[in-house]
Amino acid sequence: MQGRVAGYRNLKLKSLAAEASQALAQLDAERLEELALSCEALHRKLALTNADRETRRAMAEQARDAAADMAILGRVLEATRANLGVMNRLREMRMERLEYTVRAPNAAPESSAMNGDGDGNH
Repeated sequence: MQGRVAGYRNLKLKSLAAEASQALAQLDAERLEELALSCEALHRKLALTNADRETRRAMAEQARDAAADMAILGRVLEATRANLGVMNRLREMRMERLEYTVRAPNAAPESSAMNGDGDGNH
């Protein structure tokens, strides 16, 4: 039983959350992928394990210790989501501008007034 509890304590949720925040802030996709796989493995291990009272207590303690780091990770994720929205909107605006400039020369045929023909009222 003690070995199982020690194994859970070594998971270090707090450091996992801190590393995820740092990797996200640095846009370290490779490290984020590794951390995501670690989280999935942890989740599977917890789901398959018949956790006893001591194990649950240890995990609850880790969760309390990691609360601040998890909150930071949440804020970094929100900021990243907002930044992605801005980048997508800027890309859309740029594409609209490109479409407009490509169409503009063909959109308005030259009038006869610009050629010097007539009085410009046609």
